[in-house]
Amino acid sequence: MTAIATLSEKFQISIPKAVRDEQGWQAGLEFVFIPKGKGVLLMPVPELAQLAGIAKGAKTHSVRDRKDRF
Repeated sequence: MTAIATLSEKFQISIPKAVRDEQGWQAGLEFVFIPKGKGVLLMPVPELAQLAGIAKGAKTHSVRDRKDRF
């Protein structure tokens, strides 16, 4: 799906309805802007509950502990 929006004089962009509907985005949702080369990746800020378990299975043997930090 291709959608186009225009930056207003107040530096605001309206997200096209087709994109909002496809993503399930509602008013009040917070977003983070991640610079990517000459563009920007727009991602909804996840809720804390959505982050539970994302590091499951991560190897921690090479992670420094606080004792060797300055």
